Amino acid sequence: MLELIINKENNTKTIMLVENGILREKHEEHENQKRLEGNIYIGKVQNVLQGMQSAFINIGEEKNTFIRLKDLLPKVDETKEKVDMNVNIKNIVKQGMNILVQVKKDGSAKKGARVSTHINLPGRYIVFMPNSNFITVSQKIQNEKERERLIGIVQKLLPQNTGAIIRTASENIQEEMIIKDFNNLIERWKDIQNQYNKYKNNEPILVYDSKALLRKTVIETIDQKLDKIIVNDKEIYNDIKSILNDMEVQKDIKLEIKENENLFTMYTLEKQLEKLSNRKIWLKCGGFITIDRTEALTAIDVNTGKYIGTNSLEKTIFTVNKEATVEIAKQLRLRDIGGIIIIDYIDMENKENEQKILELLKDNLQKDRTKSQILGFTKLNLLEMTRKNMCNNDEY
Repeated sequence: MLELIINKENNTKTIMLVENGILREKHEEHENQKRLEGNIYIGKVQNVLQGMQSAFINIGEEKNTFIRLKDLLPKVDETKEKVDMNVNIKNIVKQGMNILVQVKKDGSAKKGARVSTHINLPGRYIVFMPNSNFITVSQKIQNEKERERLIGIVQKLLPQNTGAIIRTASENIQEEMIIKDFNNLIERWKDIQNQYNKYKNNEPILVYDSKALLRKTVIETIDQKLDKIIVNDKEIYNDIKSILNDMEVQKDIKLEIKENENLFTMYTLEKQLEKLSNRKIWLKCGGFITIDRTEALTAIDVNTGKYIGTNSLEKTIFTVNKEATVEIAKQLRLRDIGGIIIIDYIDMENKENEQKILELLKDNLQKDRTKSQILGFTKLNLLEMTRKNMCNNDEY
């Protein structure tokens, strides 16, 4: 059974995906650390930094946000063409100008969020891009005829000079379902445009609260055969009910509220949650991995630990590396580790074993809802990869 459990306690909202009692994903939102990703604002240009080809935008939040030239120019399909960056940013935006922007990446204690004029409105099957002019299909849809069918459906629906991302969940879905999803996105965009026209000459203001993490988690887990959603807060319950109604799946998923209950205790998740703060994770074979996160990257080290294996050193090493690979993929998803990731496996002499580890990692990352890229082993025998955080993931 796949369940989404959302526990609100004091100022913290915890979103947990639980499969047959095992915690698979865990995300947190803190009210005193406001999450802005996905929100759309009318922002005011505060400063234009010509030397950096960027600008600071006031969106009415605590800190000014940052926008790059690339996020002001028309969005292109970068698999087919490059953005022409030989443009003076001062010819595009000027101090005091009001522009419609979407938060693409939350800020930190030291810097504000990053914003873009490239608006993305995610639905169940489609991501609508009102300021773009191309269609892309999720790489996970590999059947060429199906890709062509989906592109044909979406091309008929798109207004002029708009674009879309066709999501993995749309594969083999009936045309009527895709049309319904698309029409909901068009209505959402019309509401945003109305808000923009109403307030565009005013001070910076929020015009669309995306509830990005909650909406994204609900939408994407529905297509993983989600059975039940349990919450302990009335406001969250109403938000989820609205999302389910938009997608017309309210009859397919059981939505329960256990108001003011501690869902951690009720669903015995405390021990699993405690382990998430551990730097060292033991493997069943007796080996272990360590996870160290820094601002620049995440380093994961694999060790034999207590495992002495058989008479073959290479077989012993391969056994630990193989078990570590499965655990690493699990921990990346569970802890939502993003950015550059370096894995220091125990050195393998057999290149075939290295290839098997790469394939095993790739297979286990297929269960992840966000995008990752495995770059392979370096000359120092370190495995390089990248992964996008859940809220920063635009599915292509």
